[in-house]
Amino acid sequence: MTSEASSGRHVILGVDVGGTTTAIGAVTGDGDLLFDEHAPTHAAGAASAARTIVALIDGARARAAHAGLGVSGIGVGVPAIVDPVTGRLGETHHVPDLAGEALAASLAERFALPVIVDNDVNALALGEWRFGAGRGVGSLVVLSTGTGFGAGLVLNGQLVRGVAGFGGEFGHAPVKFDGLPCWCGGHGCLAVYASGRGIAEAARDRVAGHRSSALVEAAGGDPQAIDAALVFRLAAKAEAVAAAVVDEACRALGAMIGTIVNGLNPEVILITGGVAAGFALLESRVLDAARTHAFARALARTRVSIVPGDKRLTTRGAAALALDELERHPGKKGRT
Repeated sequence: MTSEASSGRHVILGVDVGGTTTAIGAVTGDGDLLFDEHAPTHAAGAASAARTIVALIDGARARAAHAGLGVSGIGVGVPAIVDPVTGRLGETHHVPDLAGEALAASLAERFALPVIVDNDVNALALGEWRFGAGRGVGSLVVLSTGTGFGAGLVLNGQLVRGVAGFGGEFGHAPVKFDGLPCWCGGHGCLAVYASGRGIAEAARDRVAGHRSSALVEAAGGDPQAIDAALVFRLAAKAEAVAAAVVDEACRALGAMIGTIVNGLNPEVILITGGVAAGFALLESRVLDAARTHAFARALARTRVSIVPGDKRLTTRGAAALALDELERHPGKKGRT
């Protein structure tokens, strides 16, 4: 076994916590992912997410040591609002057992390493700014459409968290003031129309009581089996209900792009996540919708890209959290 000291090479461990799966990767300062592993988030039971995180970090540290790699710090992205002052996690529907946890402090104490914990899309945005689509630019907005709808914002080279950690929550900004109620408690939020959950629920509502609908038949006769991927697939075949839902989703996403362009004037807007594959095939329609809301000159200077999500990039984003913190605060022991 090669010792860490003799190698002199160091990595950051990036942990991406999801409702179903948690992944960890060893990332270099240049953003190269040397190895990654994953495990069910609640492998040991309903309240076992923290144990899964610890086990993955233990395993990754051992693997790094075996490869002669030192570990400089740990970054963790979680699907929750994280208070930027206390470091405590807010309510999270995806990993409810982590709500209220001071995860950075507990991990820093256990592993005696600098640890930073933040929202998973904040992490993704920082990773894309350092290593990916936003490399070399000063301003980047990431919109991540999956089961829900998250966002991350980098302005003037700095991640914008906001005073309470809610900076960049564009998924819960309204695109329709008299719109449908959102699970966040608001009405007409972008997430209701352009997230995986929102698209699926909209389609299910429209076919309720119509079991002969093509959407229901395609879902094997079970309306609850309708998901966003199925809706996009049938919309491409001109099925009326699916086409109407997808059209509304494209217009909603375009309206938010217009709002972001007019309000922030960023250099890059990246749309990613599990549902982005559906929007990628309809990019021209999304941009047409954006043009009806955005200042033309501002939109022309903004590079808008729609790229399906890659789980490996989320671990790189989590590592970017720790890299950013270590660069800004050398010698930091852990963000609490």
